[in-house]
Amino acid sequence: MSESIKHECGIAMIRLRKPLQYYIDKYGTPLYAVNKLYLLMEKQHNRGQDGVGVANIKINTPAGSRYISRYRSVSERPISDVFKKINKKYKKVRQAWGTERLLDADWLQENVAFTGEVWLGHLRYGTHGKNSIEYCHPMLRQNNWRSRNLVMAGNFNMTNVDELFDILVSLGQHPKEKADTITVMEKIGHFLDQENQDLFDQFKFTHTNQQITEIIEENLNLQRVLQRSCKDFDGGYTMAGITGSGSSFVARDPAGIRPAYYYADDEVVVVASEKPPIKTAFNVPYGEIKEIQPGSALIIDKAGNYEEKQFIDKLEKRSCSFERIYFSRASDPNIYSERKDLGKLLIPQILESIDYDLQNSVFSYIPNSAETAFLGMLEGLEDHLSNERIQAISERSKGGEVDEKYLNKLLSFRPRVEKLVVKDAKLRTFITGDDQRNDLVAHVYDTTYEVIRKGVDNIVVIDDSIVRGTTLEKSILRMLNRLNPKKIVIVSSAPQIRFPDCYGIDMSKMNEFVAFRAVLQLLKNSGLDNLIDKVYEMCVADGLKKGAPNFVKKLYEPFSYKQISNMIAEITRPDDLTCDYEVVYQTVENLHQACPDHRGDWYFTGDYPTLGGNLVVNKSFINFMEGKTVRAY
Repeated sequence: MSESIKHECGIAMIRLRKPLQYYIDKYGTPLYAVNKLYLLMEKQHNRGQDGVGVANIKINTPAGSRYISRYRSVSERPISDVFKKINKKYKKVRQAWGTERLLDADWLQENVAFTGEVWLGHLRYGTHGKNSIEYCHPMLRQNNWRSRNLVMAGNFNMTNVDELFDILVSLGQHPKEKADTITVMEKIGHFLDQENQDLFDQFKFTHTNQQITEIIEENLNLQRVLQRSCKDFDGGYTMAGITGSGSSFVARDPAGIRPAYYYADDEVVVVASEKPPIKTAFNVPYGEIKEIQPGSALIIDKAGNYEEKQFIDKLEKRSCSFERIYFSRASDPNIYSERKDLGKLLIPQILESIDYDLQNSVFSYIPNSAETAFLGMLEGLEDHLSNERIQAISERSKGGEVDEKYLNKLLSFRPRVEKLVVKDAKLRTFITGDDQRNDLVAHVYDTTYEVIRKGVDNIVVIDDSIVRGTTLEKSILRMLNRLNPKKIVIVSSAPQIRFPDCYGIDMSKMNEFVAFRAVLQLLKNSGLDNLIDKVYEMCVADGLKKGAPNFVKKLYEPFSYKQISNMIAEITRPDDLTCDYEVVYQTVENLHQACPDHRGDWYFTGDYPTLGGNLVVNKSFINFMEGKTVRAY
C-alpha cells in the first residue's frame, strides 16, 4: 500500500501442556517456548511495529514466589528488545550457575522469571498519537489471589466505550481513564472477581480457605465470565486473557471481524492472529490450524485442557476483507490465491481504460504488497490473450490456410511488464518547511527510466488500495509523468474507501478519504450542496441514537461508481501532469467473488456489522462538518 495506514494489532499465545522439564529433556533447552513465541511474533511484525509486550505465568508456584512476568517495549525494534531482555535472564543463569541449573526446570521456575507454562505476546500499532509504553499490551489487573489476577492483550476497538465506562461506574468501580483497553479489562476483571466470589461462597462452610483457593483455580468457569462481561460489547475484537492461576482464553467477536487461529497437540496449544506464523513456528499442516469461530472463545483450564465454547450470540459473519487485501501475510495459500483473483478480476476495466491497446501498454505495480495482485492481473491478461488467439485462429481458419507469419506474431505476443516503481529506503524529512518536505516526500518512490516510448505507451500500475490520494498526487504520478507516457492508469485492487473503520484500522476521519472528498466535489458541481447540510441535520437529530441507520450513505447515492472514480482522478491529478490519467477501482461485487469468506466491507459500502458502526460514521460526519479533528469512537 503506497499510503500506509495503521491497523490490526497481533496476538500470540502459547500454553505448554506438559511440565517444563519435558521440553528441556526433549528439545535440549529451557527456551522452547521463548523461541516459539519469538517466531510467532516476528512472523506477525506486519501487524504492529510501534510497541510489543510479552507476559508469562508460572502455574503452581509456592506462596511468596513471583509468578507473573512481563516486559514491554516501544523501542525502534521492540520485538528484539523484549526477547533480548528475556534471553538475558537465561544467559545469567549459564554464567553464574552453569548448564546444570539451566537444564533444571524446578530450579529455574523457583529462581528465574519467564520460565512459566503460559505465554502471551502482543504487537501494537499506536493510533492517534498514543504510543507510550503505558498503552502497550499485555495489561495487568493485579490481586493477591492468583485466580483474580488478569493479564490481557487484544486486537480490538469498541464503538461504545462511553456506555461501557458508565456500566463500570454503575457497578461501583472508579475507572482511572476512559479507554477501551482499560474498560474491557476492568469489565472482564469485575466478573472474574464475581466468579471467584461465587465459588468461594459455595464452599466456604465445607472447606478451609486454602482448600477453596485450589477449588476455585481448578473450577473457574471462564465461559460464564465472558458471557456476563461481553454482552454489552459493540466492536470488533480478539481478546486474550490469562488468570494468575494459569487458566486462559482467546475470545472472538460475534461477527468474526477480527481474526484468530489456533493449533493444539499433546504438547502445546498455540493461538495467533494469522495462520502462517503457526505454520512456520510449529511446522504443522495448514489443515490442522483451526479458526476460532465468531462469538466463541478457546478456553484452556489450569490443567491444560482446552475447548472452544460459545459465549455470545453470533451475528452474520463479516470478517475484515482488508485482512485479505493487505494486512495479513500473503504466505497463507488462501490469501495468496485471493489476492491474485483480485488482480485478475480487474482485467475488463483495465482493458477498457487502455482501449484494448496491449501493444502499447506497460504493466507494473507499487512495491511491495501489490505484487501478488499484479501476478493475478498478468494471469488475467494471459487468459484474455489466449481467448483472443483462439478466436482469431478460428476466424482465419474458416477462410483456409492460416498465414505462418501472422500465426507466429499472434502466438509470440506477451504483455509488456516492467518494474517502473521502486521504493527507496525511508527518507527522513528533517526540513520543516511544507514545500521542502513535500519535495522530499515526492522522492520516496523512484522509477526505471527509458523503458517507456514517449507519447506512445500507456502505463498501468496496480496498488492494493487508494486511501487518501496524497501519495498519488505528490509522488507516484509526478514520477511516472517524467517518463512522458501517453496515459497513466492507476488501478486499485480494493474498492473505493468511503467510510471510516471503527473496529481496529486507523481510518476514522471522513476528510482523509479521497472518495469522500470526491463525492463532496460532485455534490457541489451538481448543485446538490444542500444534501450535505440535510445529512448533517439528520445525523445531529437522529444519527447518534441506538439503532440509527448510516445517514452518510445518502451522499453517495446520486452518483455512479464510475463518476466517483473519475472525480478522484481529477482531485489527485497534479497541476503539471502532461498526459491522460484515469483511476480504476475494484468493484465490491468482485471483492466478494475473490474473498467469499471475508465479507466485511463496511469501509467500502457503509454496511456496518454492528449497530455501533452506524453511530460512529454519523458521528464522524458531524465531526467533519463541525471542524473537529478527533476520532468518533
